[in-house]
Amino acid sequence: MHARPAAPGGAGPEGPAHVAIIMDGNGRWAERRGAPRTLGHREGVQALKRTVQAAPDFGIRCLTVFGFSTENWRRPVEEVSDLMGLVRAYVSSDLERLEREGVRVRILGRRTGLPADIAGIVVRAEERTAHNDRFRLQVAFNYGGQADLVDAAQALVDRAAREGRFEVAEDDLAAGLSGAGAPPLDLIVRTSGEQRLSNFLLWEAAYAELVFQDVLWPDYGAEALAAAVAEYRRRNRRFGGRPAQPVLAAG
Repeated sequence: MHARPAAPGGAGPEGPAHVAIIMDGNGRWAERRGAPRTLGHREGVQALKRTVQAAPDFGIRCLTVFGFSTENWRRPVEEVSDLMGLVRAYVSSDLERLEREGVRVRILGRRTGLPADIAGIVVRAEERTAHNDRFRLQVAFNYGGQADLVDAAQALVDRAAREGRFEVAEDDLAAGLSGAGAPPLDLIVRTSGEQRLSNFLLWEAAYAELVFQDVLWPDYGAEALAAAVAEYRRRNRRFGGRPAQPVLAAG
């Protein structure tokens, strides 16, 4: 077994505390090997396991991954069925370990429309790990950033009708998002070389750093994560402001 690469600069307050990953490239990984796309998805699950295990070594307290989007239902039925099967396999093989190691699992996205057994898996994973606080793993499943904003806005409309409160603050909208309660998002990583957000965490991404890596997701692990964290730590985050200018003494 290869040793994990050391966390760049040490796991300290420089962060990132919350990293989100668009796990892209499973299909291309398989195609390059002349294999079916399903093999790429299965290897992608192994990459997720490696990355979840490595993340705390870099000071990451929350990892959000894009598992299945609201648009992915348009894929061929066989591929959607295989992706659902991988969810079943991942939870059955790893939930006990995640619970034991202090990982809290949250599923982001709409619950309506999910197959009954998948909906049950979602509830079981969240309930069994609700007491954990060492690390937070958020899986965006049946998720779309625009849909999440619509749902949060609808909750505010319902509140206004119920309570007559029509003033809305940013915190009100943020509280209605499916990822509410997570640390502020520091870094979004997309693998495979593509450079777009693809409807992922649109609100949360407002001041997140973006890193695009030319690594297909099934090949991902601690080394690639180390490179993304190192790039993040080289950035100068200003959150819309600018560094204070030094005051020059009068000559």
